[in-house]
Amino acid sequence: MKGAIGTRLRHVLELLDRDVAKVYLDLGLPEYRPRFSPIVRTLVADGPLSIRDLAKAVGVTHSAASQTVAQLSKAGFVTLEPGPSDARQRIVHLTKKTRDLLPTIEAEWQATTAALADLDAELSAPLGQLLDEIITAVERRSFQQRIADHS
Repeated sequence: MKGAIGTRLRHVLELLDRDVAKVYLDLGLPEYRPRFSPIVRTLVADGPLSIRDLAKAVGVTHSAASQTVAQLSKAGFVTLEPGPSDARQRIVHLTKKTRDLLPTIEAEWQATTAALADLDAELSAPLGQLLDEIITAVERRSFQQRIADHS
């Protein structure tokens, strides 16, 4: 498959997320999305957090975290409460519904991690390692700068 790199990257993510979503459907969790797990796992590990702190911990933009938290809230997986010192700040809490599902979510996460190891064995380099290298390289010298160097 040929195409622009961005198109191929999005396609890989779509393929992986689609299949993980099918697993959740098979587990009886049709409203749970693959993008929820990093947020849920962070809240399990660190307790209630602001959206800003969640974004930083997960490694996404504030906007992306806010959108995911809104979806989690709509599905009943989290609640939002005002911050202790600033009522405009929202602190994200797991619901009882989510805590009850944690064994299922954790088992799926472990299976997904094992499946990724299987996939990595077929690749010339582990996918996570390659992505980390890309992030480091682009943070060191932006893609915009690289384009400008060739303009």
